[in-house]
Amino acid sequence: MSSSTSTSTSSRLSVRRSPVCLTSLVVGIAFLGVGVLGFVPGITTDYDQLGGAGHHSGAHLLGIFQVSVLHNLLHLAFGVLGVVLARWSATARLFLVVGGVAYLGLWVFGVATADDSAANFVPVNAADDWLHLGLGVGMLLLGLVMPRRSSTGTANAHQGPTAGGRVK
Repeated sequence: MSSSTSTSTSSRLSVRRSPVCLTSLVVGIAFLGVGVLGFVPGITTDYDQLGGAGHHSGAHLLGIFQVSVLHNLLHLAFGVLGVVLARWSATARLFLVVGGVAYLGLWVFGVATADDSAANFVPVNAADDWLHLGLGVGMLLLGLVMPRRSSTGTANAHQGPTAGGRVK
């Protein structure tokens, strides 16, 4: 291998993620973890009562947060989205801000919907409601305050695709 090839390869491998990209990646991985753990008996209590959707699911992640197959799949999908969008600063920020607003909306939905209501299709309980409030505020703030560039002042190589499909 020539030294120019070695240098080119190592420089491509050493591309640093911007803080907002790293934050989106961590949040996405956390949601993937929660989605997987929702299907693990023992970590999810009363696993034999895990329902497909709706408030009738009797399973609880960590014995606290009511979950269903739909709820777990939504966590997995949201996690994949966070990981994929973490590639570019603009989309990472969008994931955090829009995701934060969505979780604030889910908090309002949970507070306004009785736990045993047919409208509670996700399902969510009081513990979920408080968690959704925290996630919504946290993600929104992170999306708004995390820098798009590293502290060294160098532009993030993953700013986002241009209309022509090339990275800026």
